[in-house]
Amino acid sequence: MKPILCKNQIVIRLLVLVTLFFGAASKTGFAAGQTQILFNGKDLAGWRQPHGNWTAAKAAALDPANPEKFVITPGQGVLANGANGRTADLVTEAEFGDMDLHVEFCITKHSNSGVYLMGRYEVQVYDSFGVEKDAYPGIECGGIYPRWINNKDVEGHSPLVNASKPPGEWQTFDITFRAPRFDASGKKIANATLIKVLHNGKLIHQNLELNGPTRGAIAEDEKPVGPVRLQGDHGPVAYRNLRVRMTQTGAS
Repeated sequence: MKPILCKNQIVIRLLVLVTLFFGAASKTGFAAGQTQILFNGKDLAGWRQPHGNWTAAKAAALDPANPEKFVITPGQGVLANGANGRTADLVTEAEFGDMDLHVEFCITKHSNSGVYLMGRYEVQVYDSFGVEKDAYPGIECGGIYPRWINNKDVEGHSPLVNASKPPGEWQTFDITFRAPRFDASGKKIANATLIKVLHNGKLIHQNLELNGPTRGAIAEDEKPVGPVRLQGDHGPVAYRNLRVRMTQTGAS
């Protein structure tokens, strides 16, 4: 027979759960419904050191002599991963839980990057233009990169449709993300979930649960909040108009 909790015990447990949820949200430094700009267009304020060769630029366009490289025009508005297109990953100082994330990106031919939610769950950025079937699930642009378990790639998720534009064109992700949930003891009670992902306005994932961090995660543990991370060491990539709106989607 289960013990009956008294009224005071129930209230205490509820207060603990509420504190865990809203305490995690408060670590972002802004309230639900507010929007935070991740890149101010001119410098790397708000991003953890080291920054590697990431730099602000006016434009990043395909090199006419080599479509696997960018010609970078100095200035402001665009975030590019350097002249060589290979440098350290960028990680935000702020940490987020439930969120709407807007990303605009541009890659060269055969290039590869990724947007890591909470630093742990990768939405792949990849040159998938015109590709009917790629090497494995999750490598495609917009795919959820596989997890690495027992020396094998598992649980990679291909996008519902290939919405990729040609290299050199700007593309968008609009991601509605629900962070994992934990009880008062810190035990995970609900997986992280991609409520919805749009790639160039087309639905590519919906209500997709993520059982754990994908390969290359910043850490193998899971937490109520985490940073946004941009992969910078797999080829030329540029980003712009990066913004997060804190939400309470499905909050319990």
